[in-house]
Amino acid sequence: MFIHTDNITEYIPQRPPVVMISGLLEVKDNITRTGLQIAADNLFVEEGKLMPPGLLENMAQTAAARVGYVAQQENTPVPIGFIGAVKDFEVFELPPAGSFIETITEIQSQVFNATMVAAKVMLDGKLMAQCELKIFINP
Repeated sequence: MFIHTDNITEYIPQRPPVVMISGLLEVKDNITRTGLQIAADNLFVEEGKLMPPGLLENMAQTAAARVGYVAQQENTPVPIGFIGAVKDFEVFELPPAGSFIETITEIQSQVFNATMVAAKVMLDGKLMAQCELKIFINP
């Protein structure tokens, strides 16, 4: 069940057609979960499948949504973040258009404005893609 779907762009800097999360499923401790209903006309869908750049963007937006959600809960402005590095990006299978994927990020470490996040995309309990992201937050 989504905890927030309306105006998801309040939490992330991206705007259509590059919004790659449908809503937040959970924000708890170091874990964030989002969902995406993959539309057939999604910018990153080719030949009926969500392509690797779309999977990566989905993982990055999940990390960004956490920062935005926490900022909103604390009544502070939503900061802008930047991906500094992508490590060990692996795609095991491309999810089909029409499916609902769940993306999970877990904060591994945080030093000053740099955060290391482990991310994975799941479809019906099956791992579709994973990577580590180094994200820098603009204070």
